[in-house]
Amino acid sequence: MKLMHAAHVPAGDGPFPTIIALHGWGANAHDLLGLAPIIDGGKSLVLCPEGPVAFQAGPGAVGHGWFPLSSGQPPDPAEFQAGIDAITEFLEEALPKYPVDPNKTVLLGFSQGGVMAYDLALRNPRAYAGLVALSSWLPSGLAQSIPANPALETLPVLVIHGTDDPMISVDKARQSRDDLASLKVPTTYREFGMGHEINQDALRALLGWLDQKVMHPVLLA
Repeated sequence: MKLMHAAHVPAGDGPFPTIIALHGWGANAHDLLGLAPIIDGGKSLVLCPEGPVAFQAGPGAVGHGWFPLSSGQPPDPAEFQAGIDAITEFLEEALPKYPVDPNKTVLLGFSQGGVMAYDLALRNPRAYAGLVALSSWLPSGLAQSIPANPALETLPVLVIHGTDDPMISVDKARQSRDDLASLKVPTTYREFGMGHEINQDALRALLGWLDQKVMHPVLLA
């Protein structure tokens, strides 16, 4: 596999509910792995690939991303696609190697990772049991490029954003919510008084949504 990754594999044979967690700009493969012991009591498989774009984030520190930042402008299409291709290749190689439950696989992204998660899941909604976007946004151009697909109407999505986020305005999250509604995607939208982060309230909302929508959904007869 070309992308380095971190993994939390529960004890037992599986298959296990699986979270594919995509970090934000400047982080690394270990950034979201701390969620693993908390999600479903550590009984879910969590895979955290590392973005292919590396840069000097400080003295002796290397940060990673999925595509280069461009001063608030939409990402360069070629660079964005290169990031998508890298994740797609990683998933094609990694998922067969782990005891993944294909019916309970969730794509989760924080910040820039959420943009990647939006693209991957909305273009292939049948591949995922859910999509989570934390402190992120759905670029309007990306939303407009998603083809009509009845499977979008059965893809549960959770969007969580901070009203005090200094990096990605909450207005972008609200626009993302509206664009998802236009695509007829069933979306749970939550705002909390926080910055660019996952605070305790957001974490509780995430865990509750995962339990209700993916881990132990109520199936109607």
